[in-house]
Amino acid sequence: MHQMFLSVVIVVRNQSKELEALLSKTTEIVQSIVTDHELIIVDNGSLDESVEVLRKLTAVDGLPNLQVFALTKEIETDAALWVGCENSLGDYVAVIDPLTDDITFLPSMLEESIAGADVVFANNLCKPKYALLYRFAFSAFQSIYKFFNQIDLANEAPSYRIVSKRVINFVLQHSQPSVTYRHLPASGGFTRSNLEYKSEPATQSVKPLSESIQRGMKLIVSTTQAPMRLVTLLSLFGACANLIYSVYVVAIWIFKDDVAPGWVSLSLQQSGMFFLISLVLLVLGEYILHMTRLSDVGPNYHIAQEFTSARLIHKEKLNIAEATDSQDKAKGKSPL
Repeated sequence: MHQMFLSVVIVVRNQSKELEALLSKTTEIVQSIVTDHELIIVDNGSLDESVEVLRKLTAVDGLPNLQVFALTKEIETDAALWVGCENSLGDYVAVIDPLTDDITFLPSMLEESIAGADVVFANNLCKPKYALLYRFAFSAFQSIYKFFNQIDLANEAPSYRIVSKRVINFVLQHSQPSVTYRHLPASGGFTRSNLEYKSEPATQSVKPLSESIQRGMKLIVSTTQAPMRLVTLLSLFGACANLIYSVYVVAIWIFKDDVAPGWVSLSLQQSGMFFLISLVLLVLGEYILHMTRLSDVGPNYHIAQEFTSARLIHKEKLNIAEATDSQDKAKGKSPL
């Protein structure tokens, strides 16, 4: 058993029937591998009885060290996970999706963390069976993201992970931590370990394609400036191309005798207009890039309810050093 404080973050939604068994199993496994722990449950706007079940589990006769955050409405999964990470107290934070991740693989991941890895990723080789269109869109997103960020998000930075507290503090320094949390632990230069395992997912449900596309686009434009930089480069190319075309039109007017009447003036007019439009787009693109560097968005979530287990067995982490009796006597003070 490791002498450490481990926080386990789980996001649930409309899982009232499975919650007690799921959290009991998680508590049993975590208690067997670490001396101190907390379970942080983020209810992502459930429409069933999940919040009531969680409230019962935090009663005196319920599960120990359970911290629940019930959100007012459903938000993106990454943002909901960050709710738990942001409010965690552990030396290490484990993020688990109970529907697709195997909780029994957690001890192997923790061994890598103890060995010195700041981030440990676990990739389940048994994937849920999605529809053909969804798989095509997913592959396209992975290719685009890897082209812009040089990282395979699905295989190199899966959602099942253990991160150290200093990684959490590093992500907190960014203006959009709920977005950067998804990729930053893999691209921020931290020592990391990538593990693989095989376990059949508990669910085969298909994610909504529209929501996944929206989430993917947000992730791409939020984690890199490359798409906007591509726009500015295209604008610059358009301006240069129109300028070269104008030179070509003037050369035709000078060296050709059988030029159609009005062709030179019309061509110069069109190329000049497109040249100015390209310059305007170039300036706007650079301005948008500059503003995105300075922008700071507001909170991504609002917590409607917060409650904690009535029975706590984890030690309080306080920045207070207790003086020993010998130190007190050396200072001429009574230990009382």
